Amino acid sequence: MTEFVEGPALAALSCGKPVYLVVLLPGGGDAQAMIDLALGWAPAMPKADFLVAARGDFAGADQNLATKAAALNLFLDAMLAKRRLPDSHLALVGISEGASLALHVGFARRETIAAIVALSAAYDADLPTGAYPPTLLVHGEADPVSPYAAMLACKAALKQRGAPVWSFKRPGLGHALDDDAIAAAGDFLRRHVVHKAPAEDDHAHS
Repeated sequence: MTEFVEGPALAALSCGKPVYLVVLLPGGGDAQAMIDLALGWAPAMPKADFLVAARGDFAGADQNLATKAAALNLFLDAMLAKRRLPDSHLALVGISEGASLALHVGFARRETIAAIVALSAAYDADLPTGAYPPTLLVHGEADPVSPYAAMLACKAALKQRGAPVWSFKRPGLGHALDDDAIAAAGDFLRRHVVHKAPAEDDHAHS
């Protein structure tokens, strides 16, 4: 049976009831390494819980994207209900395959979530049509796994649909993150999850 379980977490620094939930989706790598990213983002989002959605059993036929997406939706519903939070207070941050899953699930939720950050995603043209939250696509220009051109094509397709999407390119970077990419992700979360900035005041990512 395919499922997601609660992985490493960082509780809201405010020590009170969390007001936001940021769910982190690793690309099959170290879940602890991903929650470590939240250590740099949490001070600017003291009322947010950060939680890794750890993959449970993905054996055999359960490897397909649709099954993973259904399982993640159930997990998100449970985590939001646990905190008594609406979708509008939820953000998804994914790396690699986790980023692709974040896009598929985030765009297809019943209600629009607060934000999506996709780091080095594996893009495809079959993204769902639905409610589009503010979305940041962070990608290395030298990524040998998922070509930079695929990110640009995805961004263009989303723009055509009227989605609020931005990208942040990392010159010379492969299928990885660097300090600037991590900082851009944190800034995007702060702006779109906690501090709703006016559109004209948004970051200057192209």
